[in-house]
Amino acid sequence: MASPYRDLDRPPLSSRGLERALIVPGGLWRRLDLRTATGSTNADAARAAGAGEPEGLIVVAEQQTAGRGRRDRQWVSPPRAGLTVSVLLRPADVPTGRWGWLPLLAGVALREAVHRITELDATLKWPNDLLIHDEKCAGILAEVTGDAVVVGIGLNVTTRVDELPPVTGLPATSLQIAGAKSTDREPLLKSLLRGVAQWYAGWRDAGGDAEMCGLLGAYRRGSSTIGREVRVELPGGADLSGTATDVDADGQLVIRSADGDVHRVSAGDVRHVR
Repeated sequence: MASPYRDLDRPPLSSRGLERALIVPGGLWRRLDLRTATGSTNADAARAAGAGEPEGLIVVAEQQTAGRGRRDRQWVSPPRAGLTVSVLLRPADVPTGRWGWLPLLAGVALREAVHRITELDATLKWPNDLLIHDEKCAGILAEVTGDAVVVGIGLNVTTRVDELPPVTGLPATSLQIAGAKSTDREPLLKSLLRGVAQWYAGWRDAGGDAEMCGLLGAYRRGSSTIGREVRVELPGGADLSGTATDVDADGQLVIRSADGDVHRVSAGDVRHVR
């Protein structure tokens, strides 16, 4: 019988298999919304949050047609070529000043999942990119909506060279292009979401203290930004150049400029100079 899918290396995700693995008694994940196509999984999850959806919603799309990255950059995925997922979290018992750790937390979980399943050595570019061989393979976007945070992740899995989007910064890549041992999206997604749940539980138990729960150390170990010469475009358009020396306990990037002054950056577009 002929397959209904043109790309046989891009089978669909199994809603039943994912639910069986992820939605377990006492666990974080409560509901899976697996869509054939959608404009933006972050927008879908944000609408659900506004309608009173409890923490633990997972929205996954086999194709995203109007996704957004930071600064409203477009993130569009071919059908079943990547993982496009957003999760709904309500960290009410953590001070809002520490919520900025959530995209970094997702980055740590993503890096660990990619390494575990594909055996690729991925790194984290502050604040929201996953790199392989200094090329962008995934982006993360966290958005606050009321008392909820929606964290979205877009990962290129079997995206081919001719399908990669044009970029103005780092070149893009995919797990397949980078030589992944496996490009099976289902174990990748399961590993990612289990990792998010595990790190999130520890972070919440520590009151959002990233150092106490080990998250800060894990982020530092996976960072490709620390130790690099960087140029940061700050909100408002100003630029800051220097050496990225650390990520601090608040998740801020610490930069020492040429004049020796130390700056702490909580938001901005970072470019690795060398």
